[in-house]
Amino acid sequence: MSNKAVPKRCDVVVIGGGPAGSSVAALLAKQGVDVVLLERALHPRQQVGESLIPHVWKYADLTGVSGLIEKEGFVAKAGGITVWNGRIHRIAFSDFGFNRPALHVERDIFDQLLLQHAENQGAAVFQQVSVRGVDLGADWPVVSYQDKRGGDLSDGVIRCRYLIDASGASAVLAGQFKSKCLIASRMRFLSLWGHFKNSRYVAADGRSHAPEQVHKIKPITFVTSFEDGWIWHIAMRKVTSVGLVINSDRARAMDKAQRERFYLQTLKTAPYMECLLANAEYLPDSFRQRPDYSYYSTRLCGENFYCIGDAASFVDPIYSHGVLNAFYNASLVAMAVVESLKHPEFRARHAQLCENRIRQFYGFSRSLALGEFGGDGVDAELVRRFMRQVPTVELELMFAASFMSERSQNFHAMAQDAGLAMSSPGAKVHFMESLCL
Repeated sequence: MSNKAVPKRCDVVVIGGGPAGSSVAALLAKQGVDVVLLERALHPRQQVGESLIPHVWKYADLTGVSGLIEKEGFVAKAGGITVWNGRIHRIAFSDFGFNRPALHVERDIFDQLLLQHAENQGAAVFQQVSVRGVDLGADWPVVSYQDKRGGDLSDGVIRCRYLIDASGASAVLAGQFKSKCLIASRMRFLSLWGHFKNSRYVAADGRSHAPEQVHKIKPITFVTSFEDGWIWHIAMRKVTSVGLVINSDRARAMDKAQRERFYLQTLKTAPYMECLLANAEYLPDSFRQRPDYSYYSTRLCGENFYCIGDAASFVDPIYSHGVLNAFYNASLVAMAVVESLKHPEFRARHAQLCENRIRQFYGFSRSLALGEFGGDGVDAELVRRFMRQVPTVELELMFAASFMSERSQNFHAMAQDAGLAMSSPGAKVHFMESLCL
């Protein structure tokens, strides 16, 4: 973390040091762009989203961070098992031709690693610096911030040629534009999660294993449905992340303490969780929540600004699309900004192309996660074009995953509309009669 003063101007200001912000900063800095990243928190900071699918490696290779990720020694996972409406299905990533592992990561460590990599590439990183507002009206955008380093508060401004908002759910620009919209879905969710020590975990063989075996016998991401929601169980190196996703209406009148009690009580009675958590120790300080979290913004990119990652939109994370979305957006915007710096006369076109691509990915995630499609900022034709560009192996994996949670009907219809000859979604999904936990 830099102890220097925030400069008065630079080529690009990035708001936020999560995967989207760190990745775009690293990509820009690698190409010699003068980039300043402002992050309001001090890393490491707790963050949900510990399951990563194999797709992320191509973006990690692009930023140059793959070696650091491999060296860290995160838990490699073999695939996924869902128990959905009583039916048990399993997928193995190796069946789809992936030869690099999916991962279960501690997001505090993973995010810190990405942020440090951005700094190593030459980005000027300032943590504990909060953006207060942005003036996009001038030739050079003006970013107002509050510097909280050292315990003293000081205000300042920095001017830049381009601004990239990667501020996550706080969505600085969407808040300023008043462009953030909740998805008008019958499935509006509340997510509650926490960490447990010494939890058993599920492997690809459908059996549970002791936590100390996690590097010897690869875990899977385990998901089980109940009533109108679902539970995730993700084994990491020292703790296990367990999350509960329910319809927001069920807990709307509860305060945080009541929600935590509801969370723990639900896990005690949920199928399979009672076995996996029987001898586990709950870590009370780990409890977190995120209400009404599916949203989109109606304004994503302009001649001198870009919104990426969760600052642009967020959809139910059941398919681990959050970090993938961050990496994808970062790679697009980095290319657009570099070209715009070289040829500013084309910056409006680059911004429009990026907006279309970001909306494509958002719509694709919507069709996967919510099992419904149309409206809410989604352009169906953009999504069909996107699906035609996705490598077949990646598309087949997503198709299989949507089949496992009984959300594949909409996905299949979109693939047909796009003129894609998809195999049966269950072709590489293995049915299991029972689990031995």
